[in-house]
Amino acid sequence: MKVEIDNDSGFCFGVLSAIGKAEEELQKGDELFCLGDIVHNGIECKRLEKLGLKTINHEKYSSLHNARVLLRAHGEPPSTYETANANGITLIDATCPVVLKLQQRIHKQFEKLNIATQQIIIYGQKGHAEVLGLVGQTDGNAIVIESADEINLIDFNKDIYLYSQTTKSLSSYNQLIERISTRIPEGRKFVHNDTVCGQVSHRRENLREFAKRHDVILFVSGSKSSNGKVLFNECLKVNPKSYLIESSFDIDFSLLEASQSVGICGATSTPKWLMEECRNYIQEYYNNNH
Repeated sequence: MKVEIDNDSGFCFGVLSAIGKAEEELQKGDELFCLGDIVHNGIECKRLEKLGLKTINHEKYSSLHNARVLLRAHGEPPSTYETANANGITLIDATCPVVLKLQQRIHKQFEKLNIATQQIIIYGQKGHAEVLGLVGQTDGNAIVIESADEINLIDFNKDIYLYSQTTKSLSSYNQLIERISTRIPEGRKFVHNDTVCGQVSHRRENLREFAKRHDVILFVSGSKSSNGKVLFNECLKVNPKSYLIESSFDIDFSLLEASQSVGICGATSTPKWLMEECRNYIQEYYNNNH
């Protein structure tokens, strides 16, 4: 049995940096809070909790004073920083540089926006941490749409400035742009911005090639990861024997019967050590039983 881990899978730069900052700050020994799950992977969150990281929600955050709080890679709206200033909270800001740049672009656009004749549209998952941070740059005025089926939420009598959540599919974003373009009336402006993270978008094509090379694909991802759902579906498109698991405990060896090779891959929120644990578990099983 050949078992291969996809080299391109695992933490993206932003998540890797955030976890590195968390580990570095935890070594100092002082109490450290994280605003929201540091990564959408329950197993990795539990590992960091054992090291002392305390995950809190925004309600708990607003009641903190003189504490240290880590901001995860997804980014936060301006109100989070205002609370920190008011409550004497020390922020360890681990916002992904790509997300931070997008926040700044949207904020700059909003500052010169004429709300009566112009609008900012964000293509993303409603309620997602990154999207909440982006909408916050517009004082809540941006319109969020999740798919091309929701373009009726757009006011086509106003100019449109379109941005995308960084982890969305580039192809689906381009399809949305095409749909909107067909609805723009004469005299109205439509500006669409390239804000999909290149590191994430390139993974889709690489992942499809990886999935084609193996009889069975085990996609390791936390249940909360929207990126994981998207990338897993990319595997399914080319390999119907693709299965979504959270850890080695979810591996069903009956699904691997009559297979020559197993490919293990994951989301941008999946730690490499977790994929390695799955590989080692499979290899140990076959070494002991064959």
